[in-house]
Amino acid sequence: MNNNIQEKKKHFYCLILAGGKGRRLWPVSQKDKPKQFIDILGTGKTMLQLTYERFMQFLPKENIYVSTYKDYKALVNEQLPEIDDEHLLCEPVRRNTTPIAAWMTHRIMRIDPKATLIVSPADQIITNDCAFISDVLEGMLHAENDGCFLTMGIHPSRPEPGYGYIQMGDASEEGQKEFYKVQSFTEKPDRDFAKMFVSSGEFLWNTGLFIASVKTIHDHLVTFLPSVMRSLDSEKLDATWQEENEWIEKYYSTYPNLSLESGILERAENVCVKVCQFGWTDIGAWHGIYEAFAKYDGDNVVLNTESTLTDTTGCVITLDKGKTAVINGLHDFIVVENNNVLLITPRCDTSDQVVKSLMKFVVENNSQ
Repeated sequence: MNNNIQEKKKHFYCLILAGGKGRRLWPVSQKDKPKQFIDILGTGKTMLQLTYERFMQFLPKENIYVSTYKDYKALVNEQLPEIDDEHLLCEPVRRNTTPIAAWMTHRIMRIDPKATLIVSPADQIITNDCAFISDVLEGMLHAENDGCFLTMGIHPSRPEPGYGYIQMGDASEEGQKEFYKVQSFTEKPDRDFAKMFVSSGEFLWNTGLFIASVKTIHDHLVTFLPSVMRSLDSEKLDATWQEENEWIEKYYSTYPNLSLESGILERAENVCVKVCQFGWTDIGAWHGIYEAFAKYDGDNVVLNTESTLTDTTGCVITLDKGKTAVINGLHDFIVVENNNVLLITPRCDTSDQVVKSLMKFVVENNSQ
């Protein structure tokens, strides 16, 4: 690790993404309080709090920012009272990750043109914090020196169709064993392709963690999405953060609804991936939670719930606080309760489309 890392950290910034709806974890994750604001695992802290505290271990507090949807501002303030309004970017309308990266880049370039930025989802389980800190700092140093757009990858432990995959190309530098050129991105392949990816040894899970210098991000956005950067820079380059927020409130809806992958990474030339050593789980869907977490007796996953299970296997079970699950003769099901909703469905039927259909059915019938 670079001897000047402490000095370098002054220019290392983080943006935590906390604005998603989290619909795939319905009914625990709901519109008014999605998964990033919930203590899903019973640790006493929400996903957002765990993410924020993880970055606080090695980055200056003043360099950590959070983005969210405007309706969730009160939740962020409640769960992270140490975050002031200047470090909170509230989207007036929901957009994907490219517009919020553009906004963050504009804000940080005014503060620190030498900055390097990591963009992190708020809804991931990270284990081995020491490895995470080491991987991130090495990644930020590499992105700063190389001028690349860096993604963070994990060796897959199973053919998970609900994850994104990154195909590794050649090493980005001769003799470099951790950094590779990106050959391709594939989002949520079907299970057969996922099996091929894992068996080939050429693919990594895409963690959704992205690193680049703000200059690199800015240059890519100007090249590929000129309307995103030029309008904000030309009109509000030296604006205060309050004036910037007012501009965003007025014009943010005109920004294209594009992810960083489709907006930048799939078009850029110098895109690399770091092979990381920390433990990682995306808690996007119930099936993914089942595949990732340690199983109880009978190959069940029981989250924050007292339970008595007989002749029951392959289930995910979580009930409201204070309730006990007594289940007999159930196999490969999801049993999830939140407030006035109890979801019981085969574990194989928890795809995005199925969960959305079930949620829509409940909402429509409750409104009648």
